[in-house]
Amino acid sequence: MTTLSVPASSAESAARSITAAGGPTPGHFLPHLQGLRAIAVLLVVVYHFWPGRLQGGYVGVDVFFVISGFLITSQLARELERSGRIRLPNFYARRVRRLLPASMLVLVFSALATLFLIPLSSLATNLREITAATFYVENWSLVGGAVDYLGSSNEASLVQHYWSLSLEEQFYLMWPLLLIGATAAGVWLSRRRGRNASRWNALVTVVAAASILSFAFSVLYTQTHPAEAYFNTFARVWEFGVGGLLALLPRWRPRQAWLSNVIGYAGILAILAAGYIFTKATIFPGWAALLPVLGTAAVIVAHHRAKPWDAARVLSVKPLTFIGDISYSLYLWHWPLIIIAPYVPGWGLSTWNRIALFLFCFVLAWLTKRFVEDPTRSFTYLTARKPRVTFVWMLGAMAVATALVFGVSVVQQPKYDAAASELQSTVSSMPACFGAASGPTNGLEPIPACVNPALAGQIIPSPGFGNADRPEHTECLTTLNDSRLNTCEFGDTTSPSAPRVALIGDSHAFALIDPMIQLATKNGWHLTTYLKGGCPWSNIPLTTQDAFTLSCGEWRAALVASLQTNDSYSAIFTAALSEHPAEGSATAAAETTGYSEAWAQVLGDGVPIVTVVDNPRWQDDPNKCLRSADASACGEPRSEGLGGADPLADAARAAGKNVTLLDFSDTYCGPTNCLPVIGGANVYRDQDHLTRTFAYTLAPFIEAPLVAAIARSHSFAK
Repeated sequence: MTTLSVPASSAESAARSITAAGGPTPGHFLPHLQGLRAIAVLLVVVYHFWPGRLQGGYVGVDVFFVISGFLITSQLARELERSGRIRLPNFYARRVRRLLPASMLVLVFSALATLFLIPLSSLATNLREITAATFYVENWSLVGGAVDYLGSSNEASLVQHYWSLSLEEQFYLMWPLLLIGATAAGVWLSRRRGRNASRWNALVTVVAAASILSFAFSVLYTQTHPAEAYFNTFARVWEFGVGGLLALLPRWRPRQAWLSNVIGYAGILAILAAGYIFTKATIFPGWAALLPVLGTAAVIVAHHRAKPWDAARVLSVKPLTFIGDISYSLYLWHWPLIIIAPYVPGWGLSTWNRIALFLFCFVLAWLTKRFVEDPTRSFTYLTARKPRVTFVWMLGAMAVATALVFGVSVVQQPKYDAAASELQSTVSSMPACFGAASGPTNGLEPIPACVNPALAGQIIPSPGFGNADRPEHTECLTTLNDSRLNTCEFGDTTSPSAPRVALIGDSHAFALIDPMIQLATKNGWHLTTYLKGGCPWSNIPLTTQDAFTLSCGEWRAALVASLQTNDSYSAIFTAALSEHPAEGSATAAAETTGYSEAWAQVLGDGVPIVTVVDNPRWQDDPNKCLRSADASACGEPRSEGLGGADPLADAARAAGKNVTLLDFSDTYCGPTNCLPVIGGANVYRDQDHLTRTFAYTLAPFIEAPLVAAIARSHSFAK
């Protein structure tokens, strides 16, 4: 058997020194950890099913990390204690048999779902991430894509949740090597100093040092790159390290039952509080992760379970241990089922649908545990043979998943290319009466209805491709927690006499970037963009101090400074998402004032503004309905889509003649219902963002007001 170990001559004395120094002795199964696992997985699953009810449920993953650090370090330390060595092949083979079968099963299911159920728009994302998950690098794939896991507007893949499994596998790969290195260093020190305790101290010191360095990196990196830090292995190692230190320092565990209970219940409260208090805007992991991590550590050390009210005894009750037993499979299955459900004909994610699917996840997890996890973990064919046999089966399973991904790509990619080609052809040569051209308003006044019989029954882009019809130039949009003032230049950027136009706003302004570029190129304008997700051009007070609001405040300050030093704009176009606060409410009034104050500077300089009433916001992505129903059956009540106040529009109406307000509400909505398809054009790519195709159909109606605004600006300058 191949091993990595401390020197053979000192293995026996190393084992004695570990025990003498107060190291771990052979442990027993701790049932309260299964209850802790149950809390962790329930936090995550409930968060994903009902994100508005438990916004911090993502901390359940951190609980898992600490538990894994504790259990794996305990296992490896016991092996060091017994033999002075760690048999790496055996360790890795056990991990493979424990984790790979259920993981590959869900990946194969996800690949088949991509073939039969999931819309074409997400083909590339799903196939790329299934491949990354197969080789346990999904977290780094998400880092590379700068995905904001906690953001609400991301189009998530079927296996995005595999980021945590990938991170754990990377921990399992490097942690034994770290412990082996620490033990070897301890043996060397013991020989030099003649003190057996040096070996154990070296082990604790190395784990503590790795944890402190990782925590420092997590705090610093989260401040500057929160989306990337969330998935970064090195920003999470300290969470495993906390569990590892608990395993190496058993004397930290309270001896008195009353103290054990105080610590245990305080830990449970800390974990639940984090799940309830934290939101997607919390700066995480960083400092905030201390609450669930230390809470988990407190629960782990609260081992007394003699009395029914002891914390460890409460966590050991059958319902919780059952959920803990199936927690791995439950975590694997719940996310792809949530993603798939809206695309299953006749299903969806109504309240009752969610409850039924929630319960089905538990059934499926139990079946997977019973017939996949347990049998393969104890499969005699593998356990009775050398670890390399397990590794051959591992590579075979990965090859099957990879081949399936390739097969799905061969079948689906031509369909994707055909849909993209059709879309490009439509955009480059718009049919008559297509999209907003069908009326009944040009944004300023009514226009005659326009009907093209050839567009009857057409939906372009198709519902399966609508989510992919996104703006280009994503580099021009500052992401949620980023504070940098990214600017992009388009059109005539060289001529000093070219009229200068700015596009300012949030993601709803970004949705119009392509038609604005088209207009700038056509008219010889010099277009500059100032765009940040979730952060409109406004002085609306930011009352909280989370990552997003801090970044928004910094971005706004940079925007004001830029506009003050750059007074040569001929016109500004702005747009923003409206949350539709109640008419006449204090919120509506404050937001209206915020827009008015932000615009005052440029209006005082004589720069005209063109803006637009926000498009309707839907309860769910209408593409999901359009995939299985006629467009006429997929409407949204006008009172819901456009209900309430639009503070930006109210500010524009109060600003006077130098602000032009475009209102396409009657184009988006009829007297009773808002429409998902207008003049053959698919209007939305998600719940509230326009497709790139429909945005292009607004270009002629945006052009005329901007031309007039530029003319007014030049007249004012003269």
